[in-house]
Amino acid sequence: MRRFPLVVLLTAILSLAACGERQSADGTQMVLSPAKTSFKNTDVTGLDYARDFSLTDHTGKLRSLADFKGKAVVVFFGYTQCPDVCPTTMAEMANVMKELGPQADKVQVLFITVDPERDTPALLSKYIPAFDPRFLGLVGDKAATEKVAKEFKVFYQKVPGKEPGSYTMDHTAGSYVFDPQGRIRLFVRHGQGAEPIVHDLKILLSGA
Repeated sequence: MRRFPLVVLLTAILSLAACGERQSADGTQMVLSPAKTSFKNTDVTGLDYARDFSLTDHTGKLRSLADFKGKAVVVFFGYTQCPDVCPTTMAEMANVMKELGPQADKVQVLFITVDPERDTPALLSKYIPAFDPRFLGLVGDKAATEKVAKEFKVFYQKVPGKEPGSYTMDHTAGSYVFDPQGRIRLFVRHGQGAEPIVHDLKILLSGA
């Protein structure tokens, strides 16, 4: 399966921190550069997209980002029959949760399917919790899937297989991370391993 990085992220990173001021010894104002948080993944704080979603989770409950206020939220787009990127990403996030220990209860991992034709809530309810029972799979109809993919600027495309009715899905490989206040903060590239994600999540959970 081909991977499609979010090139637009490179031009969308914004800095929202204001410069501070203090007085020098002679009473004049000095402008200070803001302290930068040392994330290991791509800091996308201030993006004007990836703002919200309205999808059904694998238990049948309608969900939006507001439902997870107070938790850091990791959002990944994939599909259950994905042969490589999706299961390795979910396994990687399961390792992240283990390494976070008690702090893992303040993290919510969401798997948004780009294949609603096959990924029913019933199938997601078996696939997603197998990695970690706290993970949630989200699904919408075709229109809802297109809407959320557009909002998050995620690419996906059906690729016909050799047999009638068989197909795979090319899609963006990577995850978005929101802080406990519901603000978009990071884009995580696929295949880095758990350590950089754990590092950054601990920063976000500390209130940075």
